[in-house]
Amino acid sequence: MTQPIRWLQDEIADRMLQKLDVVKLDVKDVLIVPDFPGKHLASFAKRYPNANIHSLSEEGISGFDMWRSKALSNWRSLFNRNAEPIASYLANDKFNLPDNSVDLVFSDLLLQDLPDPRHFLQECWRILREGGLIAFSYLGPDTGNELRALELGVLKLKNLLSPWDMHDMGDALLGERFSDPVMDMEFISLDYQSDALLMADAGALKLLQMPAIEQFKSGVLPQKMTLEVVYGHAWVIGKHLTKARDNIAYIDINQIGRKTRSDSA
Repeated sequence: MTQPIRWLQDEIADRMLQKLDVVKLDVKDVLIVPDFPGKHLASFAKRYPNANIHSLSEEGISGFDMWRSKALSNWRSLFNRNAEPIASYLANDKFNLPDNSVDLVFSDLLLQDLPDPRHFLQECWRILREGGLIAFSYLGPDTGNELRALELGVLKLKNLLSPWDMHDMGDALLGERFSDPVMDMEFISLDYQSDALLMADAGALKLLQMPAIEQFKSGVLPQKMTLEVVYGHAWVIGKHLTKARDNIAYIDINQIGRKTRSDSA
């Protein structure tokens, strides 16, 4: 997201944690992706004081900044954290974590920047334990519609890498064997007092093909930008079942137990 829009990540992370207030989950290991210095760190430390925190820190954040934020939120978290840059995932399309190793994946405003969110879901399924939860948020395709409504040539815009709406994501979760997906969406309207601030945020949200350095005439650009924020969570249930074919779930023979009667007929 880069620094100009860091407040948005923090706000959305807070809203995601509020949505998890009603979720009962025994958490021993958490993956936060992307991680960044923010108030969510203190919330995680309070909610899951004994959990191991695995995180993929966002690009442009120094190791010292993350260390300082973690120390301020909970000094004990320094001893049960495993952090690496998110670039390692983007380069390899794989989390550096073993199968069935975490109970919660918490992803704040990442999926819109991935060319293949489905692969991300597959990796989350791989590392989540039975009964685990994925919770995420991302920007939907109607983000920045005010900019797209401008006359052609005023701005060089680009689409988000992943233009999935919440129905697309719900279908993808079911397709990747997640259970009971819950999706919702809200619009957040940002008002601006200057073109420079609007362009800084649009650039941070990766809506521009290149940084905007032109000087625009007063009144050409809109004074607001609307964000479509999609939220979702889903459970990992039945990992011992092989992937269904033709709407039939096949059970591993090793998962079938046999009861024997101790009494004689």
